[in-house]
Amino acid sequence: MISQLLNGVKTYVPKSRKELMEYVLEHKSILVAVNAEKIYHATEQTRSIINRNVGYADGVGAVWALKRKGHKNVAKIPGCELWLNLIENYHTTKSFYLVGGKEEIINKTVSRLKSEFPEIKIVGHRNGYLKNQTERQELIDDISVKKPDIVFVAMGSPKQELLMEEMYRVHPAVYQGLGGSFDVYTGNVKRAPEWWIKNNLEGIYRTLNEPKKRVMGDIRVMPYFFRLILNRL
Repeated sequence: MISQLLNGVKTYVPKSRKELMEYVLEHKSILVAVNAEKIYHATEQTRSIINRNVGYADGVGAVWALKRKGHKNVAKIPGCELWLNLIENYHTTKSFYLVGGKEEIINKTVSRLKSEFPEIKIVGHRNGYLKNQTERQELIDDISVKKPDIVFVAMGSPKQELLMEEMYRVHPAVYQGLGGSFDVYTGNVKRAPEWWIKNNLEGIYRTLNEPKKRVMGDIRVMPYFFRLILNRL
């Protein structure tokens, strides 16, 4: 599968979600979502994390940048959909481990998954609040013992990626960072309606609904889109 550097951030260009899923299962990779902010405001640490794993175009800013580089058929693959695609396609053949969210959210997530996918094998789960190094090590040890095929970690970047890399060292598997996807899945946070998503306006919808939380972040990435228009990434 080919990849493209965007401001030094290595971003893979799968032809389809299926190709991406098959690739990471074959190579036992860590999936990292790439968007405009991660590209434009990449630090040495965050760029290094993405480049040694499998970065994919989660946001429209990354998709547009890849298209400007000549990858005409690239598609946006939202992480909040990709983890469910993995479950839908492999819930009868693979085992899963879930980490993240508040206790009530992770419990609700597991309960709903078992209801929607009765054959799913969830070998372990816990909330995303690791209070100390002891709890962190207990989680890593549990991963090592239970050896899940796919691990989802919903804690926000770069914390989730650093934890996934620690777990990967004791047990190579497919790992995906999910941010707030468990909150979306359980209905604790509402995602944009289908029309906004289909027209690549999900970010604008979220800003309209959470202006205090998102406006400054949007301002921070505006220069990215100007550079994109000028093809200077």
